[in-house]
Amino acid sequence: MKVETVDYKAPDARPALQRSLRDTGFAVLANHPITSDRINSIYDGWRAFFASEEKFDFAVQPPRHDGYFAFRSENAKDSSVKDLKEFFHVYPDSPLPENLARMTKAIYADLQNLGFEILSWIQQETPDEITSQFSMPLDDMMRGSKQSLLRILHYPPVENVEQGATRAAAHEDINLITLLLSGSKPGLQAKDANGNWQDISCDSGMITINNGDMLAMASNDYYPSTTHRVVNPVVGQNHSRYSMPMFLHPRSEVLLKPGITADNYLQARLKEIGLKPKTG
Repeated sequence: MKVETVDYKAPDARPALQRSLRDTGFAVLANHPITSDRINSIYDGWRAFFASEEKFDFAVQPPRHDGYFAFRSENAKDSSVKDLKEFFHVYPDSPLPENLARMTKAIYADLQNLGFEILSWIQQETPDEITSQFSMPLDDMMRGSKQSLLRILHYPPVENVEQGATRAAAHEDINLITLLLSGSKPGLQAKDANGNWQDISCDSGMITINNGDMLAMASNDYYPSTTHRVVNPVVGQNHSRYSMPMFLHPRSEVLLKPGITADNYLQARLKEIGLKPKTG
């Protein structure tokens, strides 16, 4: 499994990124517009938030789907064991801690704009026989969408948990593509075509990109939604880990396939992973 590291400014960036996403479901983007200093600053701010009691003031209030989700709120699809993580969901209109609001909204906007660009690259590099199946160009699916989700994750040190509990069990993402600001510690792995787990680079300042199930569905699996996970730390490295994925979602009414809208699909999946009640 050769996940390519793509220089955003290189002349062949567009085909190289598309090739890696097609072949592996993943790519790593270097030399992109979001600086390492900005990434480090936002991680520092949210690290302090998760260490404070203030987080409980932002606890999620259903039926809204933003704010703070307590430790062990979510499970992977088809898993009965909750993941070892707490997290905060950010949408365009989400309430945010006052000291983090400005930088968080700015990184959300910049990741969304980068997502538009990456999706346009994918659209341009995809064969006509595949794009002809899309209900509209991939980047147009996101125009005006308020569904894209920035998730700030904290994986605490792993202590006294039952067998089978992991930081993030094997899963696929729901959305079109995910842009992941490199995590503070290693742990992200992807499953290759032979069923083996491969480490994904988390070099400082890089952005990891992966396909989601919505892109796989729209492309009839031309772009695979690769299974991935976050493993528990090894002995001697049992420290907190922080991660920040931006899940790029189409507008709710966009057709992924005839008869299946993005919202139909999203609501069903949220029930599967325990973030929405299975009735109602």
